[in-house]
Amino acid sequence: QVQLVESGGGLVQAGESLRLSCAASGSAFSILTSGWYRQAPGKQRELVASISSVGTTVYADDVKGRFTCSRDGTKNTMYLQMDSLKSEDTAVYYCSATIRRSPLSIKDYWGQGTQVTVSS
Repeated sequence: QVQLVESGGGLVQAGESLRLSCAASGSAFSILTSGWYRQAPGKQRELVASISSVGTTVYADDVKGRFTCSRDGTKNTMYLQMDSLKSEDTAVYYCSATIRRSPLSIKDYWGQGTQVTVSS
């Protein structure tokens, strides 16, 4: 089994920064693509950023230029650097990864979520 464990959420003031981490653990796996999603109260979960196995990144329009998604393959860890945070960034943030454990076993995994609260 593979697990994704997130950390780094918290309460910050508008304009400040946070870095989220998502560590994947388990045996014999490789991460294909990974991404960060968020869900604010009363809203649907939305994609914030994604990164492919070769490092290609995609960002939602409202975080472009403020958020940076990266990954460290040696640590099986993904990161979301969030700068210039706004109150509208307040949400529970989830990491997700498409993971291959064998040629016939490719599956999406999700972290437990971490709360990010930005006060204005």
